[in-house]
Amino acid sequence: MNLILLYESDFISEDKVLLNDYRAQHIQKVHRANIGDQLKIGRINQLMGSGVVLQSDEKGVVLRTTFDQQPPAPLPLTLILALPRPRMLARSLQHISTLGVKRLILLHSQRVEKSYWMSPEVSPEKIHDNLILGLEQAKDTVLPEVLLETQFKPFVEDRLPEIVTGTRGLVAHPSSPDACPRGLVEETTLAIGPEGGFIPYEVEKLAEAGLQPVHLGDRILRVETAVTALISRLF
Repeated sequence: MNLILLYESDFISEDKVLLNDYRAQHIQKVHRANIGDQLKIGRINQLMGSGVVLQSDEKGVVLRTTFDQQPPAPLPLTLILALPRPRMLARSLQHISTLGVKRLILLHSQRVEKSYWMSPEVSPEKIHDNLILGLEQAKDTVLPEVLLETQFKPFVEDRLPEIVTGTRGLVAHPSSPDACPRGLVEETTLAIGPEGGFIPYEVEKLAEAGLQPVHLGDRILRVETAVTALISRLF
């Protein structure tokens, strides 16, 4: 945990917080912080700063807070991700949050099993928890917006064209003749398929909506690997 994230409910006064959950345990057992020590903190969706340990005992940890730093700049990216397998979704969400993506659309596609949408990993609480883990790792405070799109065709035909407007549209597709570009600074919309990739019909529909098919080489990557590799190459 490189940053201790704070919620409004943690505040017991204007500049003090009381932590008595996993964050307090981390401060006590991992940081081994003593009274007077400073820790890096951040207020969810707000500024970062420092927290001075005022109390640390079985009741929890009290910090005096100061906020004076902006969080890292977000990536200029809207990421559309075919819903991965539940266990892979958790890891992918953490990677996405760590890398600075602030708008994520989880999409159904032909090779996504319908049962995936019923998994507890898709619940708002589990999505939130995994995004928080990514923010703590990256020292960031701004939670990504996550949208769930359970119907491919209505999304691609009715909503995607507006999302793509004014952005560089790309869809990862291994058999594409065009390589993924590098070093983009413009707003980008990127779609990544499931483990088996988007089927040809889906690639065609995504292209019609404004996403150019591109490849990342000959290797077939797992979803969380593809997410990291593509974002690292693009930006």
